[in-house]
Amino acid sequence: MRGELFFASSNDLVYQFDYVGDPANIVIDLSDSHIWDASTVAALDAITTKYASKGKKVDIIGLNAASEARHGRLSGLGGEQT
Repeated sequence: MRGELFFASSNDLVYQFDYVGDPANIVIDLSDSHIWDASTVAALDAITTKYASKGKKVDIIGLNAASEARHGRLSGLGGEQT
């Protein structure tokens, strides 16, 4: 993904993935993105949860320091992502 991720851009994020058709291991690379708010963290949590319900694992990589701190602080997943 690329760009700034905040409430307006993350509203439809959950619907951009093929939860059934995607492989067992999913990597979401946020190297070219920045997480600005809790809405985006909630969207990423929802994506991870939807994949988990299908028996799939998600790794979130490439977070810059500020985004990683925000994600770790606000995530309901206990900072399990990398």
